[in-house]
Amino acid sequence: MGVGIGLVALSACGASGGGSGAAGGDSKTVTLVSHDSWAVSKGVLKDFEKKSGYKVRVLKDGDAGEAVNKAILSKGNPQGDVLFGVDNTLLSRALDNGIFSSYKAKGLDEVKSQYQLDAGKNRVTPVDNGALCVNYDKAYFEKHKIAPPSSFADLAKPAYKNLLVTENASTSSPGLGFVLGSAAKYGDDGWQAYWKKLKANGVKVVDGWDQAYNEEFSGSAGGKKAGGERPLVVSYASSPPAEAVFADPQPKTSPVGVAKGTCFQQIEFAGLLNGAQNEKGGKALLDFLVSKKFQEDMPLNMFVDPVTKNAAVPADYTKYAVKVDDPETMSPRKIADNRDDWVKSWTSLVLK
Repeated sequence: MGVGIGLVALSACGASGGGSGAAGGDSKTVTLVSHDSWAVSKGVLKDFEKKSGYKVRVLKDGDAGEAVNKAILSKGNPQGDVLFGVDNTLLSRALDNGIFSSYKAKGLDEVKSQYQLDAGKNRVTPVDNGALCVNYDKAYFEKHKIAPPSSFADLAKPAYKNLLVTENASTSSPGLGFVLGSAAKYGDDGWQAYWKKLKANGVKVVDGWDQAYNEEFSGSAGGKKAGGERPLVVSYASSPPAEAVFADPQPKTSPVGVAKGTCFQQIEFAGLLNGAQNEKGGKALLDFLVSKKFQEDMPLNMFVDPVTKNAAVPADYTKYAVKVDDPETMSPRKIADNRDDWVKSWTSLVLK
């Protein structure tokens, strides 16, 4: 969720640079193009490679927004065979630009219907879901004896001045999701006034999730090392388990909290790229992404939730995960009709 959360270095990356064509069009190599947060257990990936006969090569292409932009620019001559990480905020843009070929993945029948936003056409395959939310540094708010924010409205209050960092909506899917969440909350006519308040309240904007969460946010392990000074960050409802599972020793509760009233539903997809050098291998890789083995491996690697009915979520994940019952949502059509204009308006309001 893609973004997912890139806190762990368990990703099975091959060489970077170039695409499947650059690899000589090797029919035994399948190239996955992804955002930077792709990760999978080595054993799970090796099992797929052994059973399928394909070697997986991973090309990481920055944030999801960057990866989709590059895929559109290289349409027909893609960098790889499969693109993973396009989410519901960017889906219509990818589909309208025709970067994917249709393929119904084996195992798609196990994917819950609410995640199948391209049902019938199958140009993309749902892989994971989660909620984009503002996270908070519990220690900061305890130390300063301030109640953490719980809603969009709270973030514009004087008590939280200069505390929030978010991502650029034009380059980052979490940043865009947060803008869409505010538009879902305040409506077509109200979200800009809300962002004027956030700007006046000192919101900081950085390029992507990794910089926001692992450098600017004071509540993450990376942010602590980097001297991050912002105790509020746009991230995910699944950030708390990521901070707790890899701590030594594991804490009873996560040091990161979630403002449940600031969340927006995210679904991430993968698709077979038009012009893929290894179409057969790409289809096998899509089958793998919705397989029970991968879906159950995913929560503790990318810190996102499975989309299939048959996947069991690991206990270490559920122990610390924050359940968001009612995130803001928006139809893909409404996103498609408004996204570009909203991003332009947001850029003018917040960055200029």
